[in-house]
Amino acid sequence: MNEFRAWFVTGTDTEVGKTLAACVLIHAARAQGYFTLGMKPVAAGAAKCNGKFINEDAARLRAAGSFDPGIELINPYCLRPPIAPHIAAREENVRIEPARIKQAFTRLRQRCERLIVEGAGGFLVPLDEHIDCSVIARELGLPIILVVGTRLGCINHALLTAEAIANRNLRLAGWIANRIQPDMPHHDSNITTLCQRIDAPLLGALPYAPGADPAELAQFITLPA
Repeated sequence: MNEFRAWFVTGTDTEVGKTLAACVLIHAARAQGYFTLGMKPVAAGAAKCNGKFINEDAARLRAAGSFDPGIELINPYCLRPPIAPHIAAREENVRIEPARIKQAFTRLRQRCERLIVEGAGGFLVPLDEHIDCSVIARELGLPIILVVGTRLGCINHALLTAEAIANRNLRLAGWIANRIQPDMPHHDSNITTLCQRIDAPLLGALPYAPGADPAELAQFITLPA
């Protein structure tokens, strides 16, 4: 088996296409011949399917992977209310423990060569009164891929997130531009500005393509070196 590698995927905000980008990364790694899985340690918002509550994003990651290791490993914390994770956890009387996430991660890494770990919401979304999503990346020791939803305001959000990553002594391995606003003025100029200001490579730009198959979008993405 090849050397194991994994990345933590975060976003400039919620609803910027983080799950889509994570699925595209999974397919890009699979296209290179790697056994690849996705993981969503914490998810808020779930619907009952076959008697079990399942988060849609986690289900998409499971479908994109090379095989199905079980939804419980992919998504250790599945919170039902579609609200901020720390509030959902409090409502359900659940305490999010990094150790439990690390155990699931360890079991997954034993079964694949590439692992894409998707955060919840933005980089600093709280998980309880004391920790936020950045702790997951730190505890798992993962470099970060930042998904930038290209719309008005994305430059500021992207630069602030990149700064927050650096301030926590975490490594930004690269970033992905995801076009979520088809009529955004000066779209390409915004990407050029971000390329000049983010100290990490642009891994690819995803086109505006609602409902597209992530496997078909893998051509637009390059995995970090």
